[in-house]
Amino acid sequence: MQNATTTHEPVITGAEEKQTWLPRPTSSTGIVGWITTVDHKRIGIMYAIGALFFLLVGGVQALLIRIQLAVPNNTFLEAEAFNQLFTMHGTTMIFLAVMPLSTAFFNYCVPLMIGARDVAFPRMNTFSLWLFIFGGIFLNCSWFLAHAPNMGWFGYAPLTSNTYNPGLGTDFWIFGLQILGVSSIITALNFIVTIINLRAPGMKMMRLPVFPWMTLVTSFLIILAFPAITIALVCVMMDRMAGTHFFEPVFGGQPVLWQHLFWIFGHPEVYILILPAMGIISEIIPVFSRKPLFGYAVIVFSGILIGVVSFAVWSHHMFATGLSQVAFIAFAFTTMAIAVPTGVKIFNWVGTLWGGNIRFTTPLLFALGFLWMFLIGGLSGITHSAAPANTQHTDTYYVIAHFHYVLIGGSLFALVAGIYYWFPKVSGRMMNDTIGKIVFWMMFLGFNIAFLPMHWLGLGGMPRRIYTYAEDMGWNEWNMVSTIGAFILGFGILLMVIQMFIDARKGKVAGPDPWDARTIEWMTTSPPQVYNFARIPTITHRDEVWHRKHTDKSKLPPDAPIDEGGIHMPSQSWFPLMAAAGIFIGNFGLLYLDKFLAGPFIGLGILILAIYCWAIEGPGGYYIHLKEESK
Repeated sequence: MQNATTTHEPVITGAEEKQTWLPRPTSSTGIVGWITTVDHKRIGIMYAIGALFFLLVGGVQALLIRIQLAVPNNTFLEAEAFNQLFTMHGTTMIFLAVMPLSTAFFNYCVPLMIGARDVAFPRMNTFSLWLFIFGGIFLNCSWFLAHAPNMGWFGYAPLTSNTYNPGLGTDFWIFGLQILGVSSIITALNFIVTIINLRAPGMKMMRLPVFPWMTLVTSFLIILAFPAITIALVCVMMDRMAGTHFFEPVFGGQPVLWQHLFWIFGHPEVYILILPAMGIISEIIPVFSRKPLFGYAVIVFSGILIGVVSFAVWSHHMFATGLSQVAFIAFAFTTMAIAVPTGVKIFNWVGTLWGGNIRFTTPLLFALGFLWMFLIGGLSGITHSAAPANTQHTDTYYVIAHFHYVLIGGSLFALVAGIYYWFPKVSGRMMNDTIGKIVFWMMFLGFNIAFLPMHWLGLGGMPRRIYTYAEDMGWNEWNMVSTIGAFILGFGILLMVIQMFIDARKGKVAGPDPWDARTIEWMTTSPPQVYNFARIPTITHRDEVWHRKHTDKSKLPPDAPIDEGGIHMPSQSWFPLMAAAGIFIGNFGLLYLDKFLAGPFIGLGILILAIYCWAIEGPGGYYIHLKEESK
């Protein structure tokens, strides 16, 4: 154990008590401190940086696609390059941008919102971070090795077979997704344990803020949905590397089996992406309406219901495959049914806004943008419940318009709202509200200009995944409009990222509670100390901070006392990074087994050594000593 010995200036915690605190060991500073950190806040920041980087990468891929489609008979991209771009664009946006950005909020905000000092398994948390980073590197190495995947982010069989795709592109995709899947499952298990076991005293489940609730539901969805895609990916890997024939029709395999396995994962995945966004919106709207969340219990239980029903709608993606009439009827019904709890949430958010003292700040503008865009995406989604209409929409740009309204207009707008809302807590500085509003209008207008015309292109018969089209098809004008909108949207996102880096250094100092917020992460300093809270708060109400600000403090129960023995914090560790590197090297070795036979064994050896050292390292840690001073 290490004990700090140097006293710093007193800091004011949200409980308004003065403490002197002692710093972490010097190994926690600098680049080494970031690489070996187990602090959930630093891990959340690194997740966010990685996700925003891949968001820009996926955005550039999208803009290249839109340049190619801006005019008919374009030769800007060849067919193979176009196939690679739309495959990697979809994979990047879902698995390397939106999901990790949600995970960044899980990591940074959830422990603070439930009154915990860290997550339940800090080193496993670091391990999942490095798996995400190495998984992203692994997938994108395919570009530099001339083996980018080219069969679509959905990986439909038999396009993934050696017969039709003999190169390594599909293998990069398979192994990369497996690495990212392990990262997601570890994260999900960690947050289930954290939320259930590490809540502050008095924080009953029905006093839990909505964002941790949606994190909990999302985590259960991940551990239940990801095994399906894992099984499917292993089967494809065996087909390609061991000569099995799960999906090879020539040898009796069933390509449609892939679609069932993929969409059993794929439709819950939609809600893995959207439920965290719904949780963020449920935190932002009450703050800027200056009202409690309308229908808290209904919001929570509708989120749980969405998670349950999400496993019963997958085959509406397969109405064009010749399912039976019974399947048509069953999945049409469940597709309509899942819209009910989603619609209930929208009514609750509108009910919160109704009659409120609304402040139109940048976070609220993005929250309102989410409401409108997700509503449009939801309404177009309902049209897929009718099998005849679904069959006409299948593989057209109408589907692209629908899921972009859900995943950009929905998930991404809410995540950006969360960035503007929690940025003061993370950095201690405000993001410029005027620039933020410019970003909002660029993104809002650019998004609608880009994707609204795709509904009409799809209804006009434009199929997905074509790299060019003839001049007389009637699609010319709307494709040009869509391309212009995509560039406006892209510049808006780029401006937001630049603004973040500038305001992190030069923004106005925020203070602990700049928004007059309601939940307990705003009780502590901005940014928080490594231990989060000097005293773990005792929770008596759902909106604890709001209650404390408007109640006689002498009537409140005391928070947990300061531990005279010091606050124990886990120590830094190299071994999660080492274990993730071993997995990365081992997977590369499997891909190039003919050229690098020792590769898998080197990777396995590094992984085993890291696990052994991790095990004997023990809990370790250091103590931070706090002394109470007079007010």
